[in-house]
Amino acid sequence: MSAPSISRRIAAAALAAVALESVVVPSAVSGEIPAITSRQRTEKKIFTDSEISEGFLKTAFGAEYHLAGRVDRIRKYDIPVRVFADGNRNDRKMQLAKVVADIAAHVQHLDIAMAETSEAANVVVKLVRDRDLYPTIAAFYGIERAREIKTSLDPQCLSGFRKNEKFEIEHSDVILTVDNGDFVFLDCAYEELLQSLGPINDTSSVPWTMFNDNVSMGFFDVYDQYILNLLYDPRIKAGMTVAEVKAVLPDVLVDVRVWVRQVNNLAE
Repeated sequence: MSAPSISRRIAAAALAAVALESVVVPSAVSGEIPAITSRQRTEKKIFTDSEISEGFLKTAFGAEYHLAGRVDRIRKYDIPVRVFADGNRNDRKMQLAKVVADIAAHVQHLDIAMAETSEAANVVVKLVRDRDLYPTIAAFYGIERAREIKTSLDPQCLSGFRKNEKFEIEHSDVILTVDNGDFVFLDCAYEELLQSLGPINDTSSVPWTMFNDNVSMGFFDVYDQYILNLLYDPRIKAGMTVAEVKAVLPDVLVDVRVWVRQVNNLAE
C-alpha cells in the first residue's frame, strides 16, 4: 500500500452561524450564510472546453504534498464511497451529511452516501476542535510528518487517501475543525471531501476552482462539478496517464457538459 497523498485548505475567516437549508438541485448547502450567497451570485458558470480540461488535468494529476513522490496517474474510487463522521458535534454531522448529499446530486457516476459506522465507511471524517488539529494530524501521520505538514502547509483542515497498485483509492481520511464558524467548516468540508475522491493537487493557476488556496467557496461550484464529473465518468479510469486521458477527454466532456447544464439549470 502506498503512502497517502495529502492536501489541505487554508480557510477564510469564520462567519456567524446560520441554519442550513435542505439540499435541492441545483443547490448549495449554504442556507443564508452571506459569504456563500454572495459568492453564488457572482459565480462564473460558463467555461470553454480548454478552461475545463486544463483545470481537470492540473488537479487530477500530481499531489500538493508529496509523501510518496509525484504520481502522474488518475486516482479515484472504483467502488461506492461511504462517509462516516467521527465526532461529538451533531450540528456539524448534519451539515456534513448535507454536503455529501449535495455532492451525490451533482456528480453523475459517483455513488456516495453517509455510513452509520466507521467499519462501513471508506472515507472517515474526523471532527476536531481547532486546538486539537495538530495532535490529530500527528496521530494519523506520525509526529515527524505532522511537523512537515505544519511547516509546509500550516493547514486549517486536511485530507489524504491511500491507493492500491492500480491507483484505485481504497481509503480516505479527512480532518475538519468544528469551531471556526459555518463558512470555514463548509469551505473545508467541500474541498477536503472532494479532494479525498481524487483531485488532490491544489493549483494557483486556475482561478475558478476551490482547489486553489486563494479561492474560498463554501459550496459546490459549477467549475468543480465539471472536474468531478470528468473524473468519475466511467471512461476515465484509475491508473490512466495524461496521454491516455487526453485521448478520451473531448468525448467525455461533451457528455459531462450536458449533465452539468441539466443539474444546474444552465442555459445551452
